[in-house]
Amino acid sequence: MTLRLGTRRSALATTQSTWVADRLRELGHDVELVEITTAGDRDRTTPLATLGGTGVFVSALRDALRDGTVDLAVHSLKDLPTTPEDDLVVAGIPVREDPRDALVARDGLTLGELPAGATVGTGSPRRRAQLEALGLGLELRELRGNVDTRLAKVTDGELDAVVLAQAGLSRLSRTSVVTEVLDPIQMLPAPGQGALAVEVRAADTATRDAVAALDDADTRACVVAERAVLAELEAGCSAPIGALAEIVLGDDGDELSLRAVVASTDGTGELRRSATGLPADAERVGRALARLLIEDGAADLAPLNTVHTERHGA
Repeated sequence: MTLRLGTRRSALATTQSTWVADRLRELGHDVELVEITTAGDRDRTTPLATLGGTGVFVSALRDALRDGTVDLAVHSLKDLPTTPEDDLVVAGIPVREDPRDALVARDGLTLGELPAGATVGTGSPRRRAQLEALGLGLELRELRGNVDTRLAKVTDGELDAVVLAQAGLSRLSRTSVVTEVLDPIQMLPAPGQGALAVEVRAADTATRDAVAALDDADTRACVVAERAVLAELEAGCSAPIGALAEIVLGDDGDELSLRAVVASTDGTGELRRSATGLPADAERVGRALARLLIEDGAADLAPLNTVHTERHGA
């Protein structure tokens, strides 16, 4: 049986999906790529938060899964809403690429070398908020489009720099254009950034078993913790929230180290906190860190939808 793999049409999406397809082929499966156009692909100018934020690149792929057009779909995990779907399951989270953000600037400049007033493009409220918080006097511009469209804004001189995910540039073999990979101390990435999610129908046990072979336990633990922060705060990708988990060596073996930030959209304030725990307790660690952020005033910085005393749903 041929596995029909649903993918968005962009160069990055098809590269990611081809990578997954090749891993499945190495395991002996026949795989066919099926291109699906999403709302986020049809409208490349409207800010993502206006289009609907989390899920704008996901719903069409999920529809194709549900109606049987495809058997599995590959998402950038940071695009997936945190609310679980009863009929769908993320059966595989492969080894993660570099989760950090990257600066691509004119003349090989780093972030600290950009002069006050330099124009920097980003479509991410999270990146915008953290850049504003650094107090560098940069002029931030709204940015949409595929990777090449964004990079062209710098090479054509329209912008002095853009900020993109290092993972996407790496998958497209474009890391040579990066002038600085941003330290998470300066900018924490989006929850799940750099990771892929391979989603299947929950009832399709054959495809589910095939995809499960791609799962990486350490990557899954890290992204579960990061997304638990997002879920507990009840915030989507339009909220200025960053999180990064890593598996490190602790006194008693592997330990999960998690950092998160909630920032005001205008950069006037940000709140950073961290937590540690066992990789097996990733969900609990993430939710506990989110509750700490709430207790310390996160809701005063960002438009969260958190219910402090009574939660509705998971």
